[in-house]
This record gives sequence, structure tokens and C-alpha cells, in this order.
Amino acid sequence: MASCSAVRFFYFFMYLCTPKTNDMLQIQLIRENPSEVIERLKVKNFDATELIHKIQDVDAQLRQSKRNLDNNLMEQGKIAKSIGQLFKEGKREEAEQMKARTAELKAEEKNLQTELSEKEQEINRMMVLLPNMPHASVPLGKGAEDNEVVYQEGDASDMPETALPHWELVKKYDIIDFDLGSKITGAGFPVYKGKGAKMQRALVNFFLNTASEHGYTEVQPPYVVNEASAYATGQLPDKEGQMYHADLDNLYLIPTAEVPVTNIYRDTILKASDFPIKNCAYSACFRREAGSYGKDVRGLNRLHQFDKVEIVQIEHPDRSYQTLEEMKQYGMSLLQKLGLPFRVLRLCGGDISFTSALTYDLEVYSRAQRRWLEVSSISNFESYQANRLHLRFKDENGKTRLAHTLNGSALALPRVMAALLENNQTPDGIIVPEVLRPYTGFDTIC
Repeated sequence: MASCSAVRFFYFFMYLCTPKTNDMLQIQLIRENPSEVIERLKVKNFDATELIHKIQDVDAQLRQSKRNLDNNLMEQGKIAKSIGQLFKEGKREEAEQMKARTAELKAEEKNLQTELSEKEQEINRMMVLLPNMPHASVPLGKGAEDNEVVYQEGDASDMPETALPHWELVKKYDIIDFDLGSKITGAGFPVYKGKGAKMQRALVNFFLNTASEHGYTEVQPPYVVNEASAYATGQLPDKEGQMYHADLDNLYLIPTAEVPVTNIYRDTILKASDFPIKNCAYSACFRREAGSYGKDVRGLNRLHQFDKVEIVQIEHPDRSYQTLEEMKQYGMSLLQKLGLPFRVLRLCGGDISFTSALTYDLEVYSRAQRRWLEVSSISNFESYQANRLHLRFKDENGKTRLAHTLNGSALALPRVMAALLENNQTPDGIIVPEVLRPYTGFDTIC
């Protein structure tokens, strides 16, 4: 019996080999302006020079194979028309020669079809190694320290030294138990209890209800996906080591609801009038976070399992950047309603994801920890995911085009919870934000 890893590779390879309109970065752009692709990917600190040249070489071979196949089929067509005429004219010997030539051409056609398939597969294998090209506004930089602060709001001053971090507050009020989670599962899997559990549920309901009020259709997706889904949104092959994998069934626990929700539209042709398509979804999220340790990951700062409400939009290419700004404003409005100090970052090339063209991060200020905590990433993937998803639409002129995909956290709960607990602590307990009180049924945690 084949090993699980061999079976996984087989199915993944077969998916890669399935014919698509184009893959990842569209091959036409590489054909027309390879130097632009190379230069723009340098903003992501990715040197694509050698890979682009290899793709160009194989693409030239591919196009030559297509020309050879077209010529072959054309010659077969001409011969087919002439054979009958030759028999009518009594030129049997010449007709038989033409039939022999047809047999040769058919054998050659089969070889050319195999060659063409092999070249297409080779290009696909190389194309998946290229990240999405960054938008022109993405700043240069190597890491998080080079991200650009584009907006800040709220009181980002520090609390007195006596203020407690959230991992101490949850012990004091017995609302989250990290040790119990470690006992049941391991580090990074906390147990929410009593008012802590109700606060979590309140945040989820508040985020979902607000999204619905803003025109998002709620869906409840699976928490596990197949390899094709993880590939389509770009988690594979880039983030394979960060996902929990069920070997026996070859399924992945989702790192975000983005994956199953966006895959609703895989292999779909939409109409221009369908836009915008707006979905929201609550899910648990699972991330291995390999190598994460130290004071910056204490408590709720970094978990292997956490709750999140995700917003996803499928949009017309002409409107996607306007939509990105609207999604950013929507995420900001949630933080304003919760009364949390926050800032907005435009991610630099060295910090933006493999699949994103432009990303804004929303961070809240934890006044007791005296540090900023990311609670949302809002991204425009342009047509990068749509290429993988085979997600297209018929435009106003009847032309088939790739849609644009966008998503964002609205919001991820752990760090929101951490900031709410820390920033709202008083000698008499923790004040619950007013917008959450209809959902919690209590005003304070004490």
C-alpha cells in the first residue's frame, strides 16, 4: 500500500496538472513584460530572475509544441479532403500514400499532445512558486519594523505599573484557564469559563450581527478542507508547515475561514451584475505557529486554536481597491465601537503575505502590556487567488475575466479580548464595553 505522503503528493500533483485558464501570475504578463514582474517581486524581497527565465524557456517550448500540433492537424485536414478526390480520379496509389502519411501524422500528433501536456505541467509547477505581485503602494522593507503607520486613534498611553496583564486578570477572575487547556490538549489551547466564555460568544455575535447589518451574508463553513481548497487560496504550497494535517484523510484544519468561504466560488463563472459578493463567517482557526515562544506569545497573544469572524468579498477588478478601503474602514469601526485604541499599518514588501497584493493590518494597543497587538489583516489578492480558484465572470462586453478576491479579519478574538480585559480593568473589576452588554447580560467581570 502506498504511504500517506505518496498518496497526498499524487492527488496534489493531479490537481496541479488539471488544465486552467492561466495559473497564479498570469503567463501573459510574464510573456509581455518579464522585467516588470522581476522588479515588482523584488519589493517582496523575492528574486524571481532565474525562475522567470526558466518559465520563459519552457513557455517558448510550449508555444512551439502548440504550433507544431496546429500544423500537424492542419496537414491532416488537408489530406483528409484530398484522399477522397484522389480515389474519385482513380489515383489509388497516391491516395494510399496519403493514407500512410496520415498514419504518420497521427502518431506524431500523439507525441506532440504528450509533449504539450508535460510542458504545461512543468510551467504550472514553476508558477506556483511565484508570489503575487505587490501593489505599487506597498512600501519597501524587510520586516514588521518597516511597516507604514497610516492612521492611529485612541488613548495609547500606558497604564500604571500595578496594572495586570490579561494572563493575570483571567486567573484573578477565573474566566480563562491556560493550564487546563494544556492538560487537555497542550499549550496554546485555552479553556474559556463562565463570563470568559460568555464574553467570547458576545464578541462573535456582535461581529456577525454587525457584518450582517453591512450587507454581508453569513455562512457557516467546514473547519477542515481538502488539498485543492488549500491550494486554491494559496495556503499550499506556501504554508503547509503552518497547518494541522489529518494524514489519513488528507484534510487540513483551516487556519482561517477565508479558505472554505473563498472556495465556495471555485470553478465558478459569475456575471458582472453579481458583484459585490459579500460573505462573513465565524470559525475556529487552527495554526501550528511553529517556533513561536517567549514573552510576546504569552496568554492570548498567540494561540494554536482561536476564534475569528472573517469577511470575504468577490469583486469586479475595477472596484477592488475601493472595496479594500471600505473593508479597512469597516474593521476600524468595530474597534471604535469597542472603545479600543488602534492603529492601521500598510504592510511593507517584506511583511506582506505570499498571496496578497496589498494588506492593511489593524492593531490594538494593550495598555497593560505596553505593546501593539494585531487583530486583523485586510487584503486584496487581485486576481491571484481567482487564477487558482478558476473564478471568472462575464463582463459587460461578454468577455470572460478573472474576478478579484479580498478578505479580512473582523475581527480575530484573542487579542481583542486581551486588550479589552487589560484596558478596561478597574479596582472593582473589568468594565464590559457598552456595545457588548446586550450580548453578555452583564456590565462587569468581577
